[in-house]
Amino acid sequence: MKERTISGTLFDIGNFLFMLFILLLMVFPFIYIISYSLSSPNMLKGGLVLFPAGFTFDSYAKALGDSAVLKGALVSIARALIGPAVMLFFTSMGAYVLTRSDLVGVKFFRKYFVFTLYISSGIIPMYLLMGYLQLKGTFLIYILPGAVSVFSMVLIKTYIEGLPKELEEAAVVDGANDFKLFFQVIFPICTPVFAAVVLFECVNQWNAFIDTQIYNTMSPNLYPLQYVLYNTLNQINSLEQLRDQGQKQMSAITPQTFKMAITVITVLPIACVYPFLQKYFIKGLLVGSIKG
Repeated sequence: MKERTISGTLFDIGNFLFMLFILLLMVFPFIYIISYSLSSPNMLKGGLVLFPAGFTFDSYAKALGDSAVLKGALVSIARALIGPAVMLFFTSMGAYVLTRSDLVGVKFFRKYFVFTLYISSGIIPMYLLMGYLQLKGTFLIYILPGAVSVFSMVLIKTYIEGLPKELEEAAVVDGANDFKLFFQVIFPICTPVFAAVVLFECVNQWNAFIDTQIYNTMSPNLYPLQYVLYNTLNQINSLEQLRDQGQKQMSAITPQTFKMAITVITVLPIACVYPFLQKYFIKGLLVGSIKG
């Protein structure tokens, strides 16, 4: 067993303290928001809030009782489930096709897709295209434009290229066609990279609201939760506005605690999903980093 030196021990202690400091910097904003949202305004004295003062769920009751928040949550959940599924289906097949060196023009298609990572059409041409396709004011505007992710395609392609070629050769010998080869052989063993790209897309869909602001402003029934939060942060400026909405026991809620409560409701689902995908997420990020 290798003996530990004093310098090595000091380095480990310093490294631990440094990482602990970084952790506290990242965790503190969440602790502050949660504690503030659970605090009673009458007991808040300003400054840092590390623990709830006068524990109360009134802000959450108000937020969850708002029909706009509930509708927004349903839209966001639908986006976060359907969007990644559609993206994974089309993007993974495209990635697999780009790994086939026997495909006519495959080199051109590889360069073409990578080119789109650097050059985009811009907002105005995209807006005109969505109008021409009659996607404005529909739920599909959240799904179809992101059905193919070139960044995810590159990750999946790199992962598939690292798989043993013997797997494909054995499947071909057994009579498997391209579809059977992909869905029954390649797809099941690409779980790590699939989990990584799905997590990326889930977070992107859950946090998106700019597309709503551009295409679906006139469709309140299609507002996602993030856009509801965006409107809340812009519109709720005084306690009287909450009183106009029929809120009782106003001493237990202020616009600030209400904003904090909606923020927690918005962030919590993704924070709960991440731990279950973490091990696959890390493996997926290591795509191409190790060559054997």
